[in-house]
Amino acid sequence: MKLSDFKALTFDCYGTLIDWETGMFEGLKPLTSRLATPLTRDQVLEAHARHESTQQRWTPGYRYSHLLSIVYKRLAEEWGLHASPEECAAYGASVLNWPAFPDSAEALAYLKQHYKLVILSNVDNVSFAASNQKLGVEFDAIYTAEDIGSYKPSDRNFEYMLEHLAARGIGKKDILHTAESMFHDHVPGSRHGLTSCWIYRRHDKQGFGATMNPGKLPDVAFRFNSMAELAAAHKAEVSG
Repeated sequence: MKLSDFKALTFDCYGTLIDWETGMFEGLKPLTSRLATPLTRDQVLEAHARHESTQQRWTPGYRYSHLLSIVYKRLAEEWGLHASPEECAAYGASVLNWPAFPDSAEALAYLKQHYKLVILSNVDNVSFAASNQKLGVEFDAIYTAEDIGSYKPSDRNFEYMLEHLAARGIGKKDILHTAESMFHDHVPGSRHGLTSCWIYRRHDKQGFGATMNPGKLPDVAFRFNSMAELAAAHKAEVSG
């Protein structure tokens, strides 16, 4: 199996292309700075993952920015802190400020020459538009949780994407699903028979950070620690 066997790369965005863990950790500082006993970065991210995944299951139709404001409220309660509605809403809007990984834009510009590029993301459209500006590439299709009405790892999100791509002549065997999150992407992707490319951004850290523990890890066809590594591997393959 080769990278050049595929016609489309379907991406998770947050955690893969956008550094959501840094964005979350910075956005939560109005809360974490008031903690009597400091928490580590991963402790903060793991607490966020618990509340986010729970909220996504209970309110799958909420826009991601609204959902994040509730997560902020739940974290404040867990940590025994007060959070005003304005503070919660500010965190919900903080996705607009989350940074791209330094290698994302250059890698995407290269890959755009060889693949259809598709987004399948747990986000709302306004938030993604701001992130897209940082990534500097025009995606061929963008499927968000706001469009679909549910959040990954729900099968609905993958079924929606596959149905829409099939209508454009892109079959399952043409797709390389490219993501960091085992929980949100590779486990459900494997259920749908998608070939996986793991961008292991947390390769130098323990645990799963801002995503839930997925349990048994699925097989992946390719693994890279960055988008730059993926682009370099493709370049070497086609020029070799």
